[in-house]
Amino acid sequence: MMDPLLMNVAMIPAVAVLGIILGLIYKGIDRRLAARMQARIGPPLRQPFIDLKKLMMKENIVPKNAVSWVFNFMPVVALASSLMLLMYIPFLQIPAILAGSGDLIVILYVLIFPSLALVVGGFASGSPYATVGAQREMVAMLSYEVPLAITIVSIAWLMSMTGSIGTAFDLAAVSAANIWSLVGPIGAVGLLLLLVVLIFVTTGEMGAIPVDAAEAETEIAGGLLAEYSGRNLALFYLTSAVKMVALGSLIIALFLPMTPVQLGLVQAGNTGMIANVLCFLAKLFVVVFLSSTFIRVAVARFRITQVVKVYWGYTTLAALLGLLLVGVDILLKVS
Repeated sequence: MMDPLLMNVAMIPAVAVLGIILGLIYKGIDRRLAARMQARIGPPLRQPFIDLKKLMMKENIVPKNAVSWVFNFMPVVALASSLMLLMYIPFLQIPAILAGSGDLIVILYVLIFPSLALVVGGFASGSPYATVGAQREMVAMLSYEVPLAITIVSIAWLMSMTGSIGTAFDLAAVSAANIWSLVGPIGAVGLLLLLVVLIFVTTGEMGAIPVDAAEAETEIAGGLLAEYSGRNLALFYLTSAVKMVALGSLIIALFLPMTPVQLGLVQAGNTGMIANVLCFLAKLFVVVFLSSTFIRVAVARFRITQVVKVYWGYTTLAALLGLLLVGVDILLKVS
């Protein structure tokens, strides 16, 4: 029997490849659905794979005024950190490879790196458009990290009060506990608010409309990515695809962990495994649709001042209200 450590090492490239392929597939679905919702035909579902192939074949141009080694290294950092996220999050029927007692805290830190790589790459390009985009991305990043942190802390507090303090930031423990079963009606409303907050934070993390002020083509010619081309742009494209899958998987692990086998709908075994995988893909589709497709079609682009107002104002207040309701529910149970 293979050693568990060697098995985990062997699974890393498999998870990375699956994450990339699934991310590109969902990007294609996202673009096609958005087009149909706008009464357009839209591109074929395989369009992201075609775009990636074209970018890989094109020349990789480095601007004359760029800091070349930083400019070329940041796309690698962005993709590597996005793939690293998948190693800490249960994915399909694959347990988190790097699961641990504090992996939710690690996820919070690792989530910063793709956006930070975009910012550094934009500054390193020497382009005024990219510089403006980098400044906007920094502001947006600081905005949506606040409600994200409140959401994670709320769930950890709930786990610590109803279970073991040692597993409060353990994603596998949170997923296994099914947090909806730990609260009453008041806490359920709070968790629903936190779920909505996390979905909207996912929109910001992916840089999708309406919070794509850092890449606004009509204002700053693509912003952060204005000077990127060829393989470097392809790596950032892959980063976006993988990050979509990672964030969707995080939402599923935190709020939607139940599977058909756990619900008793199918028997365990091969049939159960297939049902669980299909259920995961369906839940991931719903999350991507709500956090990207629907909101992109329904809402126009925000100005950067509006991004800050929405995340530091309304979204943070909603997260705090969710935290308060969860806290009230815990106190009622204790008393």
